[in-house]
Amino acid sequence: MYKYDYLIVGAGLFGSVFAYEATKRGKKCLVVEKRNHIGGNVFTENIEGINVHKYGAHIFHTNDKTIWDYVNQFAEFNRFTNSPIANYKGEIYNLPFNMNTFYQLWGVRTPEEAKKIIEKQRKESGIENPKNLEEQAISLVGKDIYEKLIKGYTEKQWGRPATSLPAFIIKRLPVRFIYDNNYFNDKYQGIPIGGYTKIIEKMLENVEVHLNTDFFKHRRELEALANKIVYTGMIDQFYDYKFGVLEYRSLRFETEVLKGVENYQGNAVVNYTDRETPYTRIIEHKHFEFGTQKDTIITREYPKEWKPGDEPYYPINDDKNNEIYKKYKELASQEKNVIFGGRLATYKYYDMHQVIGSALKTVEKEFKDE
Repeated sequence: MYKYDYLIVGAGLFGSVFAYEATKRGKKCLVVEKRNHIGGNVFTENIEGINVHKYGAHIFHTNDKTIWDYVNQFAEFNRFTNSPIANYKGEIYNLPFNMNTFYQLWGVRTPEEAKKIIEKQRKESGIENPKNLEEQAISLVGKDIYEKLIKGYTEKQWGRPATSLPAFIIKRLPVRFIYDNNYFNDKYQGIPIGGYTKIIEKMLENVEVHLNTDFFKHRRELEALANKIVYTGMIDQFYDYKFGVLEYRSLRFETEVLKGVENYQGNAVVNYTDRETPYTRIIEHKHFEFGTQKDTIITREYPKEWKPGDEPYYPINDDKNNEIYKKYKELASQEKNVIFGGRLATYKYYDMHQVIGSALKTVEKEFKDE
């Protein structure tokens, strides 16, 4: 007899949703997490009364009312709207690209004027079959927007010149010919009041959780405890890298408490789009929850090359890595007692609502006969 119905590896969103739903159905679950906290990358820590997004800015957004209603059972959400600012060598622009941005760039006031400039720059580029990211971006939005708002940021993010990055990374660029700084078009958007950690705490309140527990260091004894495994870690590590290592980009965060500073930058997120500034953005956490504290906390986000042992953030979904992943996926599809889920186990970048949606579909499939 197994002690648990499910061993869930990872206390991030996917694992926590699955654990909550399985427990609700009377199943006994054990969640193991190698970090010293639950929540994965959506973990927020209360520092000086401010909920700090420890692994970068997380703004919940979705068009799916079912998923919106689902998360709202665990927390009340505020009305935060993501409206990031771009800082290019001290010049300030609104994101995403919209009429405010075009006025700041060219002094134009009408959609027709903006469209003419973009079309003129696209034609002047002479690019018909984009061979790399730079050519793809210029062919979509022209040279000015590319040079000031895309090139430097993208090269920092990926650690490579834009001319050596594949064109498919930028399949499309959102260009809006309206005065609208709302980054997402989604109907539902906000930040949980009190931080994301509260959501995960509620999901896991009736579940046994072991923190500081590395699945791979205790694999044999952990696997012997449960009838099935829900695995949310790196799929290549699960199979001991037998087909090779899947590559990622990683991040480094520098967080600073600024005593006596009520408002450092006037916005939750400011992107630094020039190549020379080493970080891609500064996050001022109190603005996510309209904070009025006398102090503030900022985080500088630095992209970095990933190496085994670093935290994996963005999968590098180029041809080489996708071919390796296919081999792992084929192995995974043959597993009878292991469920793979989440961004690391499926080698895919997900937004939060997509992870939750994927977890709920997995739950539905797993318990369809019950």
